[in-house]
Amino acid sequence: MPTQPHQPSEHTPTQPTQPRLSLLDRFLPMWILAAMALGLALSQFTPGLGRALESMQLGGISLPIALSLLVMMYPPLAKVRYDKAGGVAANKKLMTLSLALNWIVGPALMFALAWAFLPDQPELRTGLIIVGLARCIAMVLVWSDLSCADREVTAVLVAINAIFQVLMFAALGWFYLQILPGWLGLPTTSAEFSFWAIFLSVVVFLGVPLAAGAGSRIVGEKARGRQWYEDRFLPKISPLALVGLLYTIVLLFALQGDEVIAAPGSVARVAVPMTLYFFIMFAIALLASRGAGLGYARSASVAFTAAGNNFELAIAVAIGTFGADSGQALAGTIGPLVEVPVLVALVYALQVVGPKLFPQDATLPQAASSR
Repeated sequence: MPTQPHQPSEHTPTQPTQPRLSLLDRFLPMWILAAMALGLALSQFTPGLGRALESMQLGGISLPIALSLLVMMYPPLAKVRYDKAGGVAANKKLMTLSLALNWIVGPALMFALAWAFLPDQPELRTGLIIVGLARCIAMVLVWSDLSCADREVTAVLVAINAIFQVLMFAALGWFYLQILPGWLGLPTTSAEFSFWAIFLSVVVFLGVPLAAGAGSRIVGEKARGRQWYEDRFLPKISPLALVGLLYTIVLLFALQGDEVIAAPGSVARVAVPMTLYFFIMFAIALLASRGAGLGYARSASVAFTAAGNNFELAIAVAIGTFGADSGQALAGTIGPLVEVPVLVALVYALQVVGPKLFPQDATLPQAASSR
């Protein structure tokens, strides 16, 4: 699962090859488990660390988390060939499928799971629904890169999700928390979401790394040429994505370790429907993409974009609306703690099912055994 300095387009006739796995790539699951354990240990043995990290905020945005996500997202965005973005955006079938999965199927599925598993826990249920409304614009770039998906498609879909996030989040929150439950005879929840919080989240967690990545490609290619940029520069910065991911995991578990350990029952009750959501959403998106005639690389991009969620936004909205000590905020906090290991598992699962679902596909990376 290495990150590649170059990836062919959807219709390239030759099969992409993967370089030899680095030590960081080869033992990624072990590093992730170690990062989780380290974060939990820090939360228990350095009691003041969580408060210190929480105090480092600007406009409600955690600066340590923002920094870690910038480091994590920069390499995948630096690899994107932005001159291909226009062609991707013009693909109506691809765009329609992704928008339907992200903004119709995803929220509806999370709403159904939240009510099925948490009918007696209104705060946790509301928090879970909010997570379902926050579509992924950050970590999906890492999952996409690890699975050798089409990074140009992923970048465009992330940008589209960001725009819809600003325009649709509050409206969908009103629909799924007040209107739809009322139609079904269920209790409703009143909530007002801050447009500024949503906009700021998009700018910080996508706009900044996107500008850095695009700027790197423009300056690098202009100064030294595309071959130098892709063959020399990108391989050097690629490890930063996984380093940033591990750093993010340590921070998240250090920040939320007390809540996780203090309320294991609540964590488990939220984790079960959330895990089901990731697996079901990924399967629906992957099969729908295959049925629509998309190849492996683009199907992987659509699937990871549809399955992931913007936990940064969900947590910020839950805290801003219901308070930092609320059940809604706890549910949002559990989101990334579940999402990271589950989506890493899906990256590995795709290595197994990919060749079976997309046999002889030109964008399918070679199996590790063939290297």
